[in-house]
Amino acid sequence: QVQLVESGGGLVQAGGSLRLSCAASGRTSSRNAKGWFRQAPGKEREFVATINWSGSVTYTAGSVKGRFAISRDNARNTLYLQMNSLKPEDTAVYYCAVRNSIYSADHEDDYDYWGQGTQVTVSS
Repeated sequence: QVQLVESGGGLVQAGGSLRLSCAASGRTSSRNAKGWFRQAPGKEREFVATINWSGSVTYTAGSVKGRFAISRDNARNTLYLQMNSLKPEDTAVYYCAVRNSIYSADHEDDYDYWGQGTQVTVSS
């Protein structure tokens, strides 16, 4: 089993920045692709960003492209999401996820392990 714990969420004003972290423990491997998803109140969970096992390939959703960046530190078993120029519509619970594959993916069904989420609230 893999345990994932997100941190770094909070309340920020529009235009501000936050960096989310996701620490992995348990039966982890550096050869796992990872991703970030989010779920706003009353909405379905949606894809935010994904990264392959080495960090050489990343992909972000159109709604956050140019503002959010995904990265990873395999030595620390930690995944990051740098969020800049935050908007009120970015308000959501953010989840990290790990898949049993080296290849990144943008659909939640492709992921095998999930964290409990961290709340991000952007005020206008």
